[in-house]
Amino acid sequence: MKPRVAFFDFAGCEGCQLQIANMEDEILKLIEIVDIVSFREISDVHSGDYDIAFVEGSISRPMDEERLKDIREHADILVALGSCACLGGINKMRNRFDENELIESVYGDKKLVSNPFFNVHKAKSVDEVVKVDYYIPGCPIDRNEFKRFVISISSGKKPELPNYPVCVECKKKENPCLFDEGRLCLGPITLAGCNAICPSRGSPCIGCRGILEKPATECIEEIFQRYNIDYDDLKDKWNMFNFGDKIWRKE
Repeated sequence: MKPRVAFFDFAGCEGCQLQIANMEDEILKLIEIVDIVSFREISDVHSGDYDIAFVEGSISRPMDEERLKDIREHADILVALGSCACLGGINKMRNRFDENELIESVYGDKKLVSNPFFNVHKAKSVDEVVKVDYYIPGCPIDRNEFKRFVISISSGKKPELPNYPVCVECKKKENPCLFDEGRLCLGPITLAGCNAICPSRGSPCIGCRGILEKPATECIEEIFQRYNIDYDDLKDKWNMFNFGDKIWRKE
């Protein structure tokens, strides 16, 4: 029997689900090994009977927490899909502000706070609310990584993320190092798996896949010294996707 798969979205742009919808012919191959029972981006069919739940978006309201807990209760496997779900993502940048002030600034009416749809709290990653079994990071996710993940999990294998930095992928593609151009790039500390898509197109890595579990601290120190980089500059750039998360720093 094929595993039943459902997709759910919270605070986010739904770009990760759109990446999957845009797989076109390849998604037809995936439905040969999984049964998609709920996916709002591509179908109005919905079933609450599923084995695997893919969750996109950060969690920003009490009502979202309750919904997520219900999804977790019904899923044998829960997968955080994309940076907002895995890390809290860009939505976490608002955590530096007061929730009521944010509502007043955006909507101009403090009374909206009493409305459950506008009753927000600090943005959270999915694993700050429920247990997450697997992660597929990225903003948006990489289609090929998603495909490999589905094939692995449907065959009973444990999906694995790379344990090396984006710089490795950059060197494999023989890209010129953007540090040599005087540009700050988060490739040395960011989890690989995107095939260095941003540096390959001339844009520095901005850390959307999250920090390596064990960054090569000596290498980072050497980069800091060689290119005269300040830790606070690195932290400011890192906070775009990972606001409030601690990154490596030699004390």
